[in-house]
Amino acid sequence: MNRRSFHTAIGGLAVAATCRALRRTSATHFQPEWQSLEQHSVPQWFNDAKLGIFIHWGLYSVPAWAPPTGELGKIDWNTWFANNPYAEWYLNSLRITGSPTYRHHVATYGRNFDYYQFTPTFDEQTTKWQPEQWAALFKQTGARYVVLTTKHHDGFRLWPSAVVNPKARGRQLNAKRDIAGELAAAVRSAGIKMGLYYSGGLDWTFTDQPIRTRPDLLARVPQSQEYASYADAHWRELIARYRPSVLWNDISYPKLGQTAQIFAEYYNSVPDGVINNRFSVPFADFTTPEYARYDKITEKKWESCRGLGFSFGYNQVEGPEQVIAPDKLIALLVDIVSKNGNLLLNVGPKADGSISAIQADRLHKLGDWLSINGEAIFGTRPWIRPSASAPDGSDVRFTRKQDSLYAHFLKYPPDRKLTIPGLRATPNTVVEIFGFRSPCSIRQNGSDLLIESAGVLPTSSALVAKIKPVPAAV
Repeated sequence: MNRRSFHTAIGGLAVAATCRALRRTSATHFQPEWQSLEQHSVPQWFNDAKLGIFIHWGLYSVPAWAPPTGELGKIDWNTWFANNPYAEWYLNSLRITGSPTYRHHVATYGRNFDYYQFTPTFDEQTTKWQPEQWAALFKQTGARYVVLTTKHHDGFRLWPSAVVNPKARGRQLNAKRDIAGELAAAVRSAGIKMGLYYSGGLDWTFTDQPIRTRPDLLARVPQSQEYASYADAHWRELIARYRPSVLWNDISYPKLGQTAQIFAEYYNSVPDGVINNRFSVPFADFTTPEYARYDKITEKKWESCRGLGFSFGYNQVEGPEQVIAPDKLIALLVDIVSKNGNLLLNVGPKADGSISAIQADRLHKLGDWLSINGEAIFGTRPWIRPSASAPDGSDVRFTRKQDSLYAHFLKYPPDRKLTIPGLRATPNTVVEIFGFRSPCSIRQNGSDLLIESAGVLPTSSALVAKIKPVPAAV
């Protein structure tokens, strides 16, 4: 089969797959069986969205402290948990006697200060929170959806749950404000979809044993019927109250939980909803690598999640050396999108709901870039290949939309020439560089397509060239 025939066949298969997906989703009533649930298709909005905002906010935002050890995946698992850079894991780190967090806590609050004594401070600080300001910032950033941590591993909830925690021991485990409800209203008013995170696998109110090693992670998932019923009731409550567009579970789920029933109830009430893969069951709409990404185009939809720094929860000791630089953040988004992924970028607010200057700076800079180049991100799909490299050092990522190909240059060109290896343009090819008003010309140099500008190219973190019609790959 020649290349043209191959590309035509691929296009035909894509159209056929889309038609099948529409037929499956349009009028399907899902049954609580995996064979039925596997008929669910990822809705177009999630494929189009590309950028979401993750929010970790809770009691851990009061101490807001963790040793800035390094990114997940780059630290030895044998030392990770005792030196955990995730500030939202404060309680677990505190339970490991002698850990940096333990020493910090004793020095700052005293040996007998219980973690849940942060509750009054959190409730007092959240009176200052203005959800509309968050929604405005996320909209300016370009986010198409938001995922809020409604309950992290510490068991503290950001909605007025009517489900009683059997292990509460007199502790207040609900925030006074309906944070989930107020944020949902604000982001939806801004035209952004609302999703909810829930830690179904870990709840430290059900155990006093800390996680010290990687095997402990799943070993600490409560497997009692009591906990399974508790987690099931929470998911059903969240779905009924807020009808989230995303169910984002974390760290597995109790084996006695009614996951298939909850999935069916959810899809039947929220037809365009999506469910992540961290329930550890036979089906999920998308996978969720953390502080990681795939190295090739992946057919199954995926979403990479990460903090702006080493932590998801706000960490007061993180500075510029721990927070991702703007150009690297833009390159990260482009690379993920070129391979069929979304980026779920985390914001860790302070206890009063304010977002630190360095986090806000990164969101603004990403939003500024997307305001010029967003056409090449939102609503796109992967091309035949995600990337190309040229002898002149060009590092290119590709995205596609209808009859246009977008080439993203992750390194600034050494002169006014942009080289794209392995493309052959047609005589009527038109090229446009976003954010650049000077005319451009193109010429073929063997198997390379050269774009030459009449003026000095803009100093963008990632220049984007729109090529129409889509050239042939060679």
